[in-house]
Amino acid sequence: MTAVSERLGVTAENITVNLGGRDVVRDVSLQVEPGSLLALVGPNGCGKSTLLSVLAGLREPDAGTVRIGEHAVSKTSSRQLARLRSFVTQHNRTDTPFSVIEVVEMGRFPWLRTPAAVRSPEIIDDAIRACDLHDITDRPFAQLSGGQQARVSIARALAQQTPVMLLDEPTAALDIHHQESVLDILRAARDDGAAILLVVHDLSLAAAYADRVALMKDGHLLAHGPTREVMTADLLSTTYDHPVEIWDHPESGQPIIVPRRT
Repeated sequence: MTAVSERLGVTAENITVNLGGRDVVRDVSLQVEPGSLLALVGPNGCGKSTLLSVLAGLREPDAGTVRIGEHAVSKTSSRQLARLRSFVTQHNRTDTPFSVIEVVEMGRFPWLRTPAAVRSPEIIDDAIRACDLHDITDRPFAQLSGGQQARVSIARALAQQTPVMLLDEPTAALDIHHQESVLDILRAARDDGAAILLVVHDLSLAAAYADRVALMKDGHLLAHGPTREVMTADLLSTTYDHPVEIWDHPESGQPIIVPRRT
């Protein structure tokens, strides 16, 4: 994929979100630098997806601010925001009437009637090839498997070519081959200058691919820093209320994180 036109990061300061009288996100601050991949991990219901929706500008926080570069997300138009960040949601609509190619083409809508539109066919083709969709471009999106739909959504985000990419569990429905393929794609986008934040449940995947990790529990940010410093057995065991063990792979040296079982 082609490098993004701007190198911008995303900064969240003191984010709090209250739902039903309960703070589901509590005073969270974090930053994703350009050319960096941050994994946001934590147990179910800890506030990860809610925080991500605030970072994407889809939800107003009860307190705190989010900026992409110097752009305050709350004061940025939806069209301009679509040129600054792409967002891959955890769940896809199953009633969409569009084909695969039409969904990927939607990623170029923010760039219509701009000089960047000239390269849209090339960019769309690159995204389809990167996500291994060339054999199903004419198929209805609603008829695809969950894993195929996830890859189409990622291709749309790649076609959008934004300096910030936000992804909510993009590998959850994928088989091993496509999990690794998607993470390789995101790592390449990072190397091209994108600031990437993804929510992921597979701790070994996060440890293998993320430059930095943000660890959440009960709406709080427990730790935020380089992967090796955050993903320790003690911290993860505390976060998940279950003992975990970490080994280094004998060949790659990458951490392998598993629950301790009796």
